[in-house]
Amino acid sequence: MADINVSAKNPHKASVAPGGPAERPSAGSERAPAEPVWDIIELLFFAYLDFVSDPDEVLGPLGFGRAHHRVLHFVNRNPGMKVAGLLDILNITEQSLGRVLKRLVDQRYIVQKEGAHDRRQRLLYVTPKGEALALKLATLQTLRITRAFGELDPGAHETARRFLTAMINDDNREGVLRLIARADRAVKPRG
Repeated sequence: MADINVSAKNPHKASVAPGGPAERPSAGSERAPAEPVWDIIELLFFAYLDFVSDPDEVLGPLGFGRAHHRVLHFVNRNPGMKVAGLLDILNITEQSLGRVLKRLVDQRYIVQKEGAHDRRQRLLYVTPKGEALALKLATLQTLRITRAFGELDPGAHETARRFLTAMINDDNREGVLRLIARADRAVKPRG
């Protein structure tokens, strides 16, 4: 997956960050460290592989992949999201999103509706079937996160949140946090 960087000016405008670490020194640092932090780099790679492996096992038999998971996740978290907003967040081409979205719509996980004021808008919503799948995938990932937090100190959730937030480029952090907060407010009570 490409890095998701949300612009502070437009919280729905995402872009892949240019260059590598040499072009983007760490916060509070003017130059690259003398030695790469190999252990953290590799732990992030392996943690990500295991983090997505649980949903992959559910998605595979359905003929879905990680792109379907990302689309389903963001539509579930942001009901009524515009297709253009999803394109910006995922930073993929309209053609790529079109293929993924078509399968999710055809199999009735997502529905597209016209905008109330502008019929050209395509607003995205999960169906009950889509919501159930999104919740199943999020539950699997939550179980893994909860197990990891259980092995750490009581403040691990907040520490992890601060660490991951700090990993986002400075000019994108506020937009990402606004996107998360807006989705948290939109969550309807479950069952």
